[in-house]
Amino acid sequence: MLVRHGFGEIVGRAFGSRDTQKPDEKDSEAGEKERARISRGERIRLVAQELGPSFVKLGQIASTRTDVVPADIVAELKKLQDEVPPVPFSDIKQQVESSLGAPIADVFARFDEKPLASASIGQVHRAALKLDGSDEPIEVVVKVQRPGVGPTVVRDLELLHMMAAAVERAVPETKIYSPVGLVNQFDRSITSELNFLVEADHCERFAKNFEGHPEVRFPKIYRQASSRHVLVQEFFDGKKITETKADGKKIAKASVAVIVKMIFEDGFFHADPHPGNVIILGSDEDPVVGLIDTGMVGRLSPELRDRTIDLMIAAARKDTYGVADALYAIARPTKKVDLREYRAEVATLADKYLGRPLGELDLAGMLRDIVQGAMKYGLEIPPDFLLVGKALMTMEVVGKQLDPELDVFAEGQPYFVELVKRRYSPERIGMELWRGVEQVSRASGDLPLALREVLDDLRSGRLTVRMTNSVATHNIDRVGRRIFSGLVAAALFVSGVYLVRGPGHQTQGWVLVSIGGAVCALHWLRDALAKPPT
Repeated sequence: MLVRHGFGEIVGRAFGSRDTQKPDEKDSEAGEKERARISRGERIRLVAQELGPSFVKLGQIASTRTDVVPADIVAELKKLQDEVPPVPFSDIKQQVESSLGAPIADVFARFDEKPLASASIGQVHRAALKLDGSDEPIEVVVKVQRPGVGPTVVRDLELLHMMAAAVERAVPETKIYSPVGLVNQFDRSITSELNFLVEADHCERFAKNFEGHPEVRFPKIYRQASSRHVLVQEFFDGKKITETKADGKKIAKASVAVIVKMIFEDGFFHADPHPGNVIILGSDEDPVVGLIDTGMVGRLSPELRDRTIDLMIAAARKDTYGVADALYAIARPTKKVDLREYRAEVATLADKYLGRPLGELDLAGMLRDIVQGAMKYGLEIPPDFLLVGKALMTMEVVGKQLDPELDVFAEGQPYFVELVKRRYSPERIGMELWRGVEQVSRASGDLPLALREVLDDLRSGRLTVRMTNSVATHNIDRVGRRIFSGLVAAALFVSGVYLVRGPGHQTQGWVLVSIGGAVCALHWLRDALAKPPT
């Protein structure tokens, strides 16, 4: 199949030494024709679609890794759709009943056989849920895990790990794109998505974070009818974001506020806010943003959150060097970085975008280029920051569909300024100082025990000092010789002076004093002539 899509060279280099069968001549010929006709990105997309749902989802995740995947491949992978043929209702019914441990008619007053959507992991149906103590059933949507998808994903993951390792080993130039790292990220993501209770936890956490924010809603989760393989949640009776007649500018501003709060205040955000996951509720005069499908989320530590805020503020101020410094603080250097060249490179890339009029600012392009510029200098960008970039870029695209004049930086700047004020508020500074005092207190409490262990090792002969620095070894040897020579000379001087002052031993005393002086002179001469190691 890879040969048929023009990747015969990679197959030969990765598996040629172990493959006893030669590729079919027709496949090779078709591959050469396809290679000449269409781009490599399109061929990779076709391979993912042919391999199946797991590989489609991997391609979707790869499309977010603008730091390691070339732009032409990212553009094609973004076209991958998660739609797959629906599972027959009989299989869905059996999956629901076995997972919930009850007949479907006992749990639901109605369960539509025709699915609302069918994806690689789950299939969504509309239903009416029976509730204890309620006369009327509740309109819900039921997400059911496709039967047998778990073993299929495990098998696909094993194959993917094998393929990624083989490609990196056989084609060294692919290491810059980190196939193994990409598969590891995919492994974590899809393993989490296989447990629908994790998505339920995410949804309830979002709802709690946005209590008191009527402009956004998350569906209510019905735990009594949910399990690892079945998720029942509130049905949002609204319109798609592209079909609503509500004020586009109002919705766009509300969406920016929601994403900014998620990322920069809560550090827990919806990583895939594409138009299909946004439902507009309420009236046209007072619209409410409803967010669904919370399976894929991102998390930012407080430190990474602060660094990301610094980056956004620098971009809003058009401070190109500030952008470079903030990105350096976010990244992890994998080698020594020439900071002067790095800052000039990133500043040049950022200036290309920040110098444009606000309406023409391409946030997606800027993030992609400056991240690739950082990677060029050996800076490894955390995956969670890349999810931030994906969420912001998706939100920008959706927002500009509603309001072509939307300026993400201008809308987000007041929030960023407020967050910076909170960072330097007396309460937070006091908390940081208190945390430092606690750390020092714990360290001082542990010090006597650590010192006692060192002394015990010294007394029992278990303490060893190992030196690998030749210069340090020479200096320690030099100090030791000085101490030894000083002790010998001092003993001779003291003994000689004692004898000189006593009756009848002046001659022996002067001999000892002379020997002591000779020891000092010989030590000084040897020390002066010794060459330090290089």
